[in-house]
Amino acid sequence: MTTPAEFLIATQWAALGTVALAVIAGLGFAFKWGIRFRLVGAAGFAAVLTVGLLGLSFQPFSRTVIEGALPYTTVYDSGSSQIVIAVPNAITEDELDATLRQAASNLFKPYRLGIPGQTATVRARTIVHEDNGVSRLVYLGQVQPAPKDSDLDYQVQINRDLLA
Repeated sequence: MTTPAEFLIATQWAALGTVALAVIAGLGFAFKWGIRFRLVGAAGFAAVLTVGLLGLSFQPFSRTVIEGALPYTTVYDSGSSQIVIAVPNAITEDELDATLRQAASNLFKPYRLGIPGQTATVRARTIVHEDNGVSRLVYLGQVQPAPKDSDLDYQVQINRDLLA
């Protein structure tokens, strides 16, 4: 996966190419070449690509990996404060805690929309298949950002009675 540092290096090379195209476009105007307006367009397009690469170098693409966390699937994301992830049935309390913390660090981003005062929540659920052929959703736990005056990063709540 491409990292922000690699995008920054690509941005530097794209900026050099943009400057070179702008210089060639300037020469085209100085010597009245017939292709001079196309060169201006190419230089402008290169500038747009350079700015796009610069923007990609700010956003971290790397995911947080917490030891002991199991793979999860995001099954619902409201885009604001409600996120639901699916975890395997056979998950232990320690694995669930690590998985919830990993999901929180990967999914709680500043660009999430929401009503002021609304707290973002990641809930972990699994599907339990009962003997009578009915399947039901079981919410095993949830994680929310800790209050600002707390030393913790996240508040994790696990439903221990449903975990078994």
